[in-house]
This record gives sequence, C-alpha cells and structure tokens, in this order.
Amino acid sequence: MQNPSPLPSLIQSQAKKYGKRAAMLYRDDTLQKWKEISWESYGATVSRVSAALLELGVDVQENIAVFSQNMPECMYVDFGAYGIRAVTIPFYATSSEMQVKYMVSDAKIRYIFVGDQYQYDTAYRVLKIEHSMRRLIIFNPSVRKDPQDMVSLYFEEFLSLADGKDLSAEIARRQADASEDDLANILYTSGTTGISKGVMLTHRMYNAAFRAHVGALPLTDRDIVMNFLPFTHVFERGWSYLCIKTGCTMAVNHRPTDILQSLREVHPTCMCTVPRFWEKVYAGVQEKINTSSPIQRRMLEDALRVGKAYNVQYKMRGLTPPLALKMQYHFYEKTVIALLLKTLGLEKGHFFPTAGAAIPPVIEEFVRSAGILMITGYGLTESTATVSCDRWNAPITLGSIGRPLDGIQIKFGENNEILLKGDTITQGYYRKAEITAMAIDEEGWFHTGDAGYMQNGELFMTERIKDLFKTSNGKYIAPQMLESKFCVDRYIDQIVVIADQRKFVSALVIPEYKLLEELAAQRRISYSSRAELCANKDIEQFIMDRIDTIQQDLASYEQVKRITLLPDPLSLERGELTDTLKVKRRVINQLYEEQIEKMYEE
Repeated sequence: MQNPSPLPSLIQSQAKKYGKRAAMLYRDDTLQKWKEISWESYGATVSRVSAALLELGVDVQENIAVFSQNMPECMYVDFGAYGIRAVTIPFYATSSEMQVKYMVSDAKIRYIFVGDQYQYDTAYRVLKIEHSMRRLIIFNPSVRKDPQDMVSLYFEEFLSLADGKDLSAEIARRQADASEDDLANILYTSGTTGISKGVMLTHRMYNAAFRAHVGALPLTDRDIVMNFLPFTHVFERGWSYLCIKTGCTMAVNHRPTDILQSLREVHPTCMCTVPRFWEKVYAGVQEKINTSSPIQRRMLEDALRVGKAYNVQYKMRGLTPPLALKMQYHFYEKTVIALLLKTLGLEKGHFFPTAGAAIPPVIEEFVRSAGILMITGYGLTESTATVSCDRWNAPITLGSIGRPLDGIQIKFGENNEILLKGDTITQGYYRKAEITAMAIDEEGWFHTGDAGYMQNGELFMTERIKDLFKTSNGKYIAPQMLESKFCVDRYIDQIVVIADQRKFVSALVIPEYKLLEELAAQRRISYSSRAELCANKDIEQFIMDRIDTIQQDLASYEQVKRITLLPDPLSLERGELTDTLKVKRRVINQLYEEQIEKMYEE
C-alpha cells in the first residue's frame, strides 16, 4: 500500500513506519559485500541534507544538480531538496563537459553534487569558467580534488554544515507553503534528436502518477527492487519513487556493467529495465542451448516450448491451461526453468517492468515462456514515465504496450500520432516557450511523436514518427522496427540502420565477436586483428546471408542491401549511446561517415 505522504515528507513518514527495516542496499566494494541502510537512517540523513542546503543558502525553487552514477546519496539529495522546496536536476553520469556547461547555464545552477572522479573532474572544469557556480559537493570520499580547489566539499563535510543548528522551524515553514505546482525536477532529454530540452516535472505530476499506478502493478513492501537504469532517466526515477512510496527495499547498483553480478548477489524480486537487457539474456540462453549436450539441449528447448504453450498461448490470454500442460509446465518450472533463472539471479522474480524501446516479438515471447512476468509499458519523460502498461490480471497481447493508466487521456492525431492529456503530462520545457508550443497544441494535447492505435483496450505503437527515415525514392523506413528484427540473431550484437535520404537501406553491424572468431576458426580464416576479421568478405557475406533470411517478409524498399561490420561495439564513452542504450543516430552518422559513404559507392 502506498504511503499517502507527499515527496517532501515521504522519507520521514516511512522512517516512522518501518524504523530499522532495510530501505536501501548498496555494495561496499572494499568489503565486497552488500550493506543495509535502514529507513531510520535514511530519514535522518535526508533531514541533514535539508538543513545543510538551507545553511548553504539554497532558495525556494532554486535548481541544484546531481551528476553521479547511481548511489544512495542521489536519493538523499533528492528528498532533502524536496524538503525545502528546491528543484533537483539529475545529469547523466557520462555527460560531457559541453553538456554540463549547457545545463548549468540554462538552469542557472550554483551547486552540483558529483559522484566519482570523472564527474568531479568534468564539473570542476565547468566551475572554473561558469562564474554563477559556487561549489561542488563530492559523494565518493576517494575522489581526488584539484590542488587549486578551495571551495568543494565532500558529502560528510556538507552534511556537517548545519550540525548543532536547529533549522526545523524553517523546514516546517517551507513545507507548509509548498504547492503541488512546485517544480520537483527538470530532466534534460538525452539529445538523441537534437538540442537537449529540460522537461519540467512538478509535484502534482508525481502525485498523479502515484495515484494512477494504484492497482496497476502488483508491488508490495515485501519486494526487493534492483536498481539498474540511471536515476536520471524518468523510468527509473518514477519507478524508484513508486517503490519508496510502497515501502520496498531498493538495491542500488552503482555501475551498469556490474548488473549481472549484482543480480546474482541480491536475488531481487523486481527490476525495471529496457529491452536491450532481455536481448542480452536471450542471446546468452541461446548460446547455452547451442553449446549444450544433445540431451540438455532437448530439455531446454522442450522447457521453453512448454513454457510458451502454458504462458503465451493460455495464461497471457486469460485462459485456463489443460491439466496435462499444467503438469508438464510445473515440472519444468521446478527443474530446468528454475535452474535457468537461478543462474541469472532471477529465481525470486515477482515482475519486471520493461519499456524504453520496441521489444522484438521473439524476445518478449522468450521472456514470457521462461515464466518471467514482464510488464511491458510505454511512457515518456514528458508524461512522468508510464502512459500504459500490461496488467497482470488482464489479457496481454504480444506486441502491445499495455493498457492506459487511469487519469490519462489518449487520442490519435494526424498520421495516427499518440496525443496525451492529464495531470501526469508536463506543462512544457524549461525556458523553451517556442519548443513547448510545438509540442503542446492549443487544446492542451501533448504530441508524442509516436504513432499507434488501440485494440481491445490495449495500446499498440507502430513507429516513432520523429525517427522515420525517408529514402531518396520517397519511401518511409522505420529504423527501430528493422533493428529489433535483426538484433535477435545470435551473430548480431548491435545494428544501426542507415536510410535517411539514401537510395536504399544499409546497416552498420556490431557482430558477436566471440562467435565470429569461432566461425573464422571453423572456416580456417586467418586474421591479425578484429578489424581485419570484420573486413573479411566471407565473414561479411555470412552475416548478410543471415540478415537476408530474417528480412524475407519485408518489402523490397525496407530490406538492407549492404552492411559494414564494425570492429568495436557502440559505446557510452564515445557518445554513440544514451545512458539507456538508445542509439544517437546523429553521432553515429558523424563518426562513421566514411564507412557509410562507402556503402553507397557505385
């Protein structure tokens, strides 16, 4: 059951209710073990953050920034800021100096909380040239400060600023004056489609989102929730707040690359994630099937076949499975499937919200066949995350993005664009009146840029209108749809479709290098580097043949005609991916211009 307290007093209210029960878990890398933070301790630290912010002179509705990987301190600062009516602006942990400078200038930020060395170094360079900035507050005590830095504080030093001072009356006064229309956050979009825009999220929007989720998800205070996506992203942020509101225990995963290890150590019941995570799980299971003994392979394949019949063909449709099928499934559920899930650390799984991109049908079918309750959904930063999601107690159709939440109005505009209204929908972009007017029409409908339709109460998305490519022949291509088809091939790790203003479709392919190397060994293909392996014509033709098999059902103008294999995976560090692993097409086009142009040579 959700705690009715608003965000400014939520943590203290939960602390009174749950006391010494674990509110958060975090991994102490020095001791190589997970530690607990009680609700009592959580509440005490949040109160100290509120007092320290007052001591710094943070004003009502002043913008402060959090530039960090996921850490418990991120949540302390968020709720401490809400307690004095300040606004938090989370930066992605991989943000460049240029991006940080832009956001600091745009939002007039005086104080930035930074996590690790990279964030400190980047923010300190900005501090030296942005005269509006006052100081940095550093979460990680092992961060090395610049010798010339005389203004930055470590987090413990910051917390002690108000020690011995009674600021409770001022905190109480600010909370009494609080309005639902106060800004809670400004979330800057990741810039996949151009200039980064600050989406304004108010306390009213969060409160409406909490109400809308009542009964929509089977979440309880017994759930242990693994945090995976960055808190900067509205999906993880909204989900985490909902979990806090419900009284769950949240395990904070610090580094995204550690997630598989964290899952095996914590064994969570829930985790919100993106399709890319399940694609990697699927690829791992397929590899296990392919390398198993004939008996093991038959057992795995039969378990998934029975799981598909039981979960996809019956349970998802709200139908009762035949007794024989039920008995078969329960056997595999307790043996093969249980072992598979335990290997992943998901054997205690309750449910797993998944959104952020199109889910390839074969991936969704696999996850559900394995008995994992995937809750697919749809949402945007501008809608405080969820617009629609699957209901575990209602029929679910493969490929749908769920049923709309209560309180959200949906209609379809030109080109079947999904339009939204409701208390969870933003009033606009921070200091961007013209862009706001382009996104929200005169009748108050927010234009999502996504096309879709409703069928039997479920929402389906067909394409992202803003991402559509138009070939030089006038044909429209939906790149995400194509990419989701191809990335399920075991030899393809990542793929980026190229088509905009081109005469045919091509693709940059990041192969599964391990499998490619094994193939080269089988075919006795010699190479001295990964680049040489990817440039091999026989290897390239092998991947092209697999793509041709997958794309047989596509129209001729949609089919990939040429490919280039890349010797290195796309990365966050080079700015090729957002923190939620979406492709930054503008960056890809710039970085791989030479390879792309070569595919279109006569």
